[in-house]
Amino acid sequence: MSNAYSAIGSRAGRRWRPAPVVLFSILLHVAAAIALAAHPQEWPWVAGTLVANHLVLVAAVFWPRGAILGANLVRLPDEAAGRHEVCLTFDDGPDPELTPRVLDLLERYGAKASFFCMGEKVSAHPEIVREIVRRGHSVENHSNCHPRAFAFYGIARLRREVDAAQDIISEVTGRAPAFFRAPAGFRNPLLDIVLQSRGLRYVSWTRRGYDTVTRDPARVLRRLTGKLAPGDLLLLHDTEPAVIEVLPLLLDQLVARGLRSVSLPCACGDGPTA
Repeated sequence: MSNAYSAIGSRAGRRWRPAPVVLFSILLHVAAAIALAAHPQEWPWVAGTLVANHLVLVAAVFWPRGAILGANLVRLPDEAAGRHEVCLTFDDGPDPELTPRVLDLLERYGAKASFFCMGEKVSAHPEIVREIVRRGHSVENHSNCHPRAFAFYGIARLRREVDAAQDIISEVTGRAPAFFRAPAGFRNPLLDIVLQSRGLRYVSWTRRGYDTVTRDPARVLRRLTGKLAPGDLLLLHDTEPAVIEVLPLLLDQLVARGLRSVSLPCACGDGPTA
């Protein structure tokens, strides 16, 4: 990692503690190697067992809100829910046209949010990212270039993606991100090795608007507010035009239900409470 990341600092890295299913998979592969060495004629059974194990891991990759592959923040802590807080999160930015408009809407309602930004876009639009922070929001890590194959990368490529974004966001904002969300929410089984060593917490969502799939603001809003409750983590994209129509309607709903949108560091006790 670069000196910029280390000097600005984030929460201290932790020793990797694999999730039970990952630890089981590691031990299973070791046992398979031993079994093959002792009884090579049993290879069909060994191969079948390993294929079944890999199918379980693949299913876990495509279960964004699951915790099989490690701790996963899908709701805010109980303390935040007790304060009637929710968190609006925006992925894939910053966008030079839409992100400033999103910031203006949030400011109009006195709402705070967390922006999961791509490192390459942060590098291209540093002034927008600084404005996000100036207005009291947090900027978090959403990988460097949002690769479609992220969920199937090896450990070295995972480190490069996470670290490149961590470095540039730290340099531009003066604060190292404390949270990470995988591209498309598809979680690599090895990702926790990187996140824990960097002191990053993995985040998904309680409910999402699927605004990258539909351009209908009413449908997006229904997905976000149908069972809206204190402690919810809501996902939108500040790169999709629909957000400009959806966001004021959503913020109106929050006000009507007595809910307050705060940033992730605020909700989780890692940042200012205002």
